Amino acid sequence: MAGTHIRFDWAIKKLLRDKANYVVLEGFLSELLKEDIKIDSILESESNRLTEENKLNRVDILAKNTQDELLLIEVQNSAENDYFHRMLYGVSTLISEYLGKGEAYGKVKKVYSINIVYFSLGQGRDYIYKGKVDFYGIHVNDKLEPSDLQKEVFKIEEVYEIFPEYYVLRVNNFNDVAKDSLDEWIYFLKNSEIKDEFQAQGLAQAKDNLRVENLSQAEKAAYQKYLEDRRYEISIIESAEVTGELRGRKEAKIEIAKSLKAGGIEINLIVEATGLNFDEIEKL
Repeated sequence: MAGTHIRFDWAIKKLLRDKANYVVLEGFLSELLKEDIKIDSILESESNRLTEENKLNRVDILAKNTQDELLLIEVQNSAENDYFHRMLYGVSTLISEYLGKGEAYGKVKKVYSINIVYFSLGQGRDYIYKGKVDFYGIHVNDKLEPSDLQKEVFKIEEVYEIFPEYYVLRVNNFNDVAKDSLDEWIYFLKNSEIKDEFQAQGLAQAKDNLRVENLSQAEKAAYQKYLEDRRYEISIIESAEVTGELRGRKEAKIEIAKSLKAGGIEINLIVEATGLNFDEIEKL
């Protein structure tokens, strides 16, 4: 996906971790969450440590805002059938990781899980989904509210403010018509382009800071290598899928899996391309 600006996933890996570029990330988060977000720091965690290995299909960044809340932003390029499960695991890991031993449960940090996916995750007609936890009575359908004491102690008005919130941005489902400021961000995520008329928070800075032409020679070379690796990976997967459909035999799928594995393709992508399970592929 070529564009006048660098891809958001590569920006996460290389540029948005720089404090000078926090304003870009703050703008995106503010538009999505509909509140003014200020980043205190970019954190390292068990959930995002693997991204430093330059994996192509997945990249994420963990930020802490000035309210001491955790915001995990993940970009997923290739399909994963168990992606919903991994969203849950990532949030659960963060909650346990950032609650110190012996600390009271009231110290659990609020977590926002923001998932930017470039594949058809689940079934639905929209391109932006939000999930949060509320409790309703089975018999009278009333909503469970925090007590006055809980509101005062924990500085909340609603129970859902304690629990994780999930956002899924199915970028490929966007029709490229930006009707509001959040749509302007979705347009950028899909097309790596920021139009002159866009006014969303953070995009003015992104328009200047994330231009391909503004990269240093070393950064530009690394970015082009990243794009080439992405195209190569997509080509291999698509070719494997076609070959598998034409031949159909398990023996053929095994040979394809061996070839992909030898080429360094991740196991979850080989599963997707061949239909073999993880155990079968690991034994090859």
